[in-house]
Formats: sequence, structure tokens, C-alpha cells
Amino acid sequence: MENTLRLEIVTPDRLVLSEDVDYVGAPGFDGEFGILPNHIPFLAALQIGPLHYNVGGQTRYVFISGGFAEVSENKVTVLAEAAERAEDIDLGRARQAKERAEQRVSMDMDSVDYARARAALARSLHRLKMRGSE
Repeated sequence: MENTLRLEIVTPDRLVLSEDVDYVGAPGFDGEFGILPNHIPFLAALQIGPLHYNVGGQTRYVFISGGFAEVSENKVTVLAEAAERAEDIDLGRARQAKERAEQRVSMDMDSVDYARARAALARSLHRLKMRGSE
């Protein structure tokens, strides 16, 4: 029985992470779920939020902007619309995105634009929170 599992986080643009880890915690649509080595296979939809994983007693974070997680053969593959490791988040850019989203949310707009503005605000708040700025 293996003590680690492979975590791969992929976006349409690039491979964000490929690492052997001890644990993965992900923001599922029905709530956060955890994956340990030798977990049974499954597929889950992800919502916007922080994915965390443990390596050698240290917890690390990756911002996930929706997508899917597949667990199979001691490997977790995350297919995300967008993903950033916490240390790669540009605080200035995240703050600007938050301000833009707050302005858009306060405007009078149709329901589709409002939903997009709320999603942009949620993404920016999660990114800032992961960097300890909010």
C-alpha cells in the first residue's frame, strides 16, 4: 500500500502542479472533501475556492476557479478553469480585480451580468484570502 498519491492540477493553458502528496482537500459543490492515499475512484465537480494539500507535514494551497477532480489509481487529477498556487498570486492584481468586481456588483444590470460579477468577486476574495490579505 502506498503512502502518497499523485496530485496533478491542469488548466487549459498549463500544468499548474504535479507532485506526490500525503493528502488533498478540495472545494466540492456539495462541500469540501478529502482524499488520502489509496482512496476509491470517484469524480467530483469543484467550486471556486482553495484546494489544499499536505506534503511532509506542510500544508500548501492552490486557488481553484471551478472544474472537476478525478480520483483513480492513487492519483488526483484536477481539471480547472483557472488555478494559481498561493505563492504565485499577485496581490496587487487580486485587489484590483476585487475593486472592479465590487463596482460591477453595485451597478444595475441583468441577471447574467450580475451572476458573472458575483463570480468575479468570489474569485478575487478567495485569492486574497489565500495570501492572507483579506
